[in-house]
Amino acid sequence: MQDQNFKNHAKMVPGYHYIMLTAILIFLIGSINYLVQSSADNKYLGAMLILLSAILVLLAWYTRGFALKAQDRAIRAEENFRYYIATGKVFPKELRIGQMIALRFASDEEFVALTAKAVAENLSNKEIKELIKNWKADHYRA
Repeated sequence: MQDQNFKNHAKMVPGYHYIMLTAILIFLIGSINYLVQSSADNKYLGAMLILLSAILVLLAWYTRGFALKAQDRAIRAEENFRYYIATGKVFPKELRIGQMIALRFASDEEFVALTAKAVAENLSNKEIKELIKNWKADHYRA
Protein backbone atom coordinates (compact mmCIF):
# COMPACT_ATOMS: atom_id res chain seq x y z
CA MET A 1 0.00 0.00 0.00
CA GLN A 2 1.23 3.52 -0.80
CA ASP A 3 2.68 5.56 2.08
CA GLN A 4 0.12 8.02 3.32
CA ASN A 5 0.92 11.69 3.93
CA PHE A 6 -0.75 15.10 4.06
CA LYS A 7 -0.97 15.40 0.28
CA ASN A 8 -2.60 12.00 -0.40
CA HIS A 9 -4.58 11.14 2.76
CA ALA A 10 -8.01 12.22 1.47
CA LYS A 11 -10.02 9.28 0.20
CA MET A 12 -12.26 9.47 -2.84
CA VAL A 13 -14.49 6.49 -3.54
CA PRO A 14 -15.11 6.56 -7.31
CA GLY A 15 -18.38 4.61 -7.19
CA TYR A 16 -19.81 7.06 -4.66
CA HIS A 17 -18.14 10.39 -5.39
CA TYR A 18 -18.15 10.23 -9.17
CA ILE A 19 -20.61 7.66 -10.50
CA MET A 20 -23.48 7.77 -8.01
CA LEU A 21 -23.45 11.53 -7.40
CA THR A 22 -23.22 12.22 -11.14
CA ALA A 23 -26.09 9.81 -11.84
CA ILE A 24 -28.28 11.49 -9.21
CA LEU A 25 -27.47 14.92 -10.67
CA ILE A 26 -28.34 13.72 -14.20
CA PHE A 27 -31.58 12.20 -12.90
CA LEU A 28 -32.48 15.47 -11.13
CA ILE A 29 -31.79 17.56 -14.24
CA GLY A 30 -33.74 15.09 -16.40
CA SER A 31 -36.67 15.20 -13.98
CA ILE A 32 -36.78 18.98 -14.04
CA ASN A 33 -36.56 18.95 -17.84
CA TYR A 34 -39.38 16.37 -18.02
CA LEU A 35 -41.60 18.46 -15.75
CA VAL A 36 -40.97 21.65 -17.74
CA GLN A 37 -41.63 20.00 -21.11
CA SER A 38 -44.49 17.73 -20.08
CA SER A 39 -48.11 18.31 -20.94
CA ALA A 40 -50.70 19.03 -18.27
CA ASP A 41 -51.50 15.28 -18.13
CA ASN A 42 -47.92 14.39 -17.16
CA LYS A 43 -47.20 17.12 -14.57
CA TYR A 44 -47.92 14.70 -11.73
CA LEU A 45 -45.34 12.20 -13.03
CA GLY A 46 -42.81 15.01 -13.46
CA ALA A 47 -43.40 16.19 -9.91
CA MET A 48 -42.99 12.64 -8.60
CA LEU A 49 -39.69 12.27 -10.46
CA ILE A 50 -38.41 15.49 -8.91
CA LEU A 51 -39.53 14.25 -5.49
CA LEU A 52 -37.67 10.98 -6.10
CA SER A 53 -34.59 12.97 -7.14
CA ALA A 54 -34.77 14.99 -3.93
CA ILE A 55 -35.09 11.80 -1.91
CA LEU A 56 -32.00 10.36 -3.64
CA VAL A 57 -30.01 13.53 -2.93
CA LEU A 58 -30.98 13.40 0.75
CA LEU A 59 -30.27 9.67 0.92
CA ALA A 60 -26.79 10.13 -0.54
CA TRP A 61 -26.10 13.09 1.77
CA TYR A 62 -27.24 11.40 4.97
CA THR A 63 -25.74 7.99 4.14
CA ARG A 64 -22.32 9.58 3.85
CA GLY A 65 -22.87 11.87 6.82
CA PHE A 66 -24.03 9.11 9.18
CA ALA A 67 -21.08 6.88 8.26
CA LEU A 68 -18.59 9.69 8.85
CA LYS A 69 -20.22 10.70 12.13
CA ALA A 70 -20.01 7.13 13.43
CA GLN A 71 -16.40 6.93 12.33
CA ASP A 72 -15.62 10.27 13.99
CA ARG A 73 -17.02 8.95 17.27
CA ALA A 74 -14.85 5.84 17.01
CA ILE A 75 -11.77 7.94 16.23
CA ARG A 76 -12.50 10.21 19.20
CA ALA A 77 -12.68 7.19 21.52
CA GLU A 78 -9.53 5.60 20.07
CA GLU A 79 -7.49 8.80 20.28
CA ASN A 80 -8.74 9.56 23.79
CA PHE A 81 -7.60 6.08 24.82
CA ARG A 82 -4.28 6.57 23.03
CA TYR A 83 -3.77 9.89 24.87
CA TYR A 84 -4.71 8.24 28.17
CA ILE A 85 -2.15 5.48 27.64
CA ALA A 86 0.53 8.06 26.84
CA THR A 87 -0.26 10.55 29.62
CA GLY A 88 -2.60 8.95 32.15
CA LYS A 89 -5.13 11.72 31.41
CA VAL A 90 -8.11 12.12 29.09
CA PHE A 91 -7.98 14.45 26.09
CA PRO A 92 -8.16 18.13 27.00
CA LYS A 93 -11.74 19.41 26.90
CA GLU A 94 -10.67 22.28 24.63
CA LEU A 95 -9.98 19.95 21.70
CA ARG A 96 -12.59 19.96 18.95
CA ILE A 97 -13.54 16.75 17.14
CA GLY A 98 -11.79 17.94 13.96
CA GLN A 99 -8.56 18.42 15.90
CA MET A 100 -8.87 14.94 17.43
CA ILE A 101 -9.41 13.43 13.99
CA ALA A 102 -6.36 15.24 12.62
CA LEU A 103 -4.22 14.08 15.56
CA ARG A 104 -4.85 10.43 14.67
CA PHE A 105 -2.24 10.80 11.91
CA ALA A 106 0.51 11.81 14.37
CA SER A 107 3.07 9.20 15.37
CA ASP A 108 3.19 8.19 19.04
CA GLU A 109 6.43 10.16 19.49
CA GLU A 110 4.86 13.50 18.51
CA PHE A 111 1.25 12.87 19.52
CA VAL A 112 1.28 14.32 23.06
CA ALA A 113 3.34 17.40 22.17
CA LEU A 114 1.22 18.09 19.12
CA THR A 115 -1.94 17.75 21.21
CA ALA A 116 -0.62 20.35 23.66
CA LYS A 117 0.31 22.66 20.78
CA ALA A 118 -3.13 22.21 19.18
CA VAL A 119 -4.81 23.25 22.45
CA ALA A 120 -2.43 26.13 23.20
CA GLU A 121 -2.56 27.64 19.70
CA ASN A 122 -6.08 26.49 18.75
CA LEU A 123 -4.73 24.92 15.55
CA SER A 124 -7.06 23.92 12.74
CA ASN A 125 -7.16 20.31 11.58
CA LYS A 126 -5.22 21.30 8.44
CA GLU A 127 -2.52 23.05 10.52
CA ILE A 128 -2.20 19.98 12.75
CA LYS A 129 -1.78 17.68 9.75
CA GLU A 130 0.85 19.99 8.23
CA LEU A 131 2.89 19.88 11.46
CA ILE A 132 3.05 16.09 11.57
CA LYS A 133 6.58 14.85 10.83
CA ASN A 134 6.04 11.07 11.05
CA TRP A 135 2.69 10.32 9.45
CA LYS A 136 0.69 7.40 10.88
CA ALA A 137 -1.46 6.10 8.03
CA ASP A 138 -5.21 5.51 8.32
CA HIS A 139 -6.31 3.44 5.34
CA TYR A 140 -9.68 2.48 6.84
CA ARG A 141 -11.40 5.88 6.74
CA ALA A 142 -14.67 5.77 4.81
